[in-house]
Amino acid sequence: MKGFYISILLLFFVFTELTAQEIDTVPINTKDLQIKLKRSPLPSRIGTLPYKPLKLVPKLVDAEINYWNTKTSIGINVNQAAFSDNWTGGGVNSMAIAGLINYKTEYRKENFSYSSEVILNYGKVKNRNQLEKKTVDRIYWDNKAAMQLSKNWYFFGSVNFESQFDNGYAYRQEGDDAETKTLLSKFMSPGYLTESLGFEYKPNQYFSTRIGTGTARQTFVLDTTLHRTNPNNFGVPIGSKIRNELAFQVVMNYDKDIFKNVNLKTKYMAFIPYDNFGYTNHRLDVALTAKVNRFMNTSITGVGLYDRNANAKIQASQTLSLGLIFIFPR
Repeated sequence: MKGFYISILLLFFVFTELTAQEIDTVPINTKDLQIKLKRSPLPSRIGTLPYKPLKLVPKLVDAEINYWNTKTSIGINVNQAAFSDNWTGGGVNSMAIAGLINYKTEYRKENFSYSSEVILNYGKVKNRNQLEKKTVDRIYWDNKAAMQLSKNWYFFGSVNFESQFDNGYAYRQEGDDAETKTLLSKFMSPGYLTESLGFEYKPNQYFSTRIGTGTARQTFVLDTTLHRTNPNNFGVPIGSKIRNELAFQVVMNYDKDIFKNVNLKTKYMAFIPYDNFGYTNHRLDVALTAKVNRFMNTSITGVGLYDRNANAKIQASQTLSLGLIFIFPR
């Protein structure tokens, strides 16, 4: 019975609380009530805030934009071997030296670009009791100006020159007779000057393809007696010093670091005469260079050449070297 009264009492308090909440939530119209707000104890400022403009003086930087990018590489390779007179393993005393200068400059401003590259490469080897022989010999100078047409396409004009420094010989030795040599080529015999107009496709910084729809090449053989030892005379008519050709030309370049401190550089050139497709010239240059340290590197280079005006078969050369290289600027 006591629990019954306690339950009744609890229900009464709950009902009273709910009724009080309902009464408290009844909205009251305060429109006609005069309610005065208490003044804020915080200080206040009446009026306008004065301000003074701050004068900023720009600082002028005395600098010029350089649109040129230049790089020069100088390499020296030396190979030497010596044997005593009683060396039973066999061998011959020899000395070989080769030098390389590669200069490249580029100019870029808005949609116009210009580039120039010079390659000078020369080397000789001397074996005991033999004549001196060339290992490498090349003069190459390429100039190109281009105007950008779209993201990856350019209209270009180029001029390049190619020849050699020294005389080139074919060597022959029979039995114990002294070694003999036959003259095959010399400076400007041959020499090549090529002018080309066309379009270039360059999707990135390490690959490009030139399509020379209008290409002219002059082949020079300034020594008119060279045909006596080299009957082909590099395609130049006997008695003449120059031959002109019009052709379609393709030049592809690839230059990229394929691994850390390992660079692969290739250049492929095809020269297709309009008057005789059968005498298309092909040349492929490949150079793989590994950097040993700041001043030393090792490289392997190869050249494949097919030119029926010089020889009916494919010509090839290969060089493996370890030497010093200096690059400017660093």
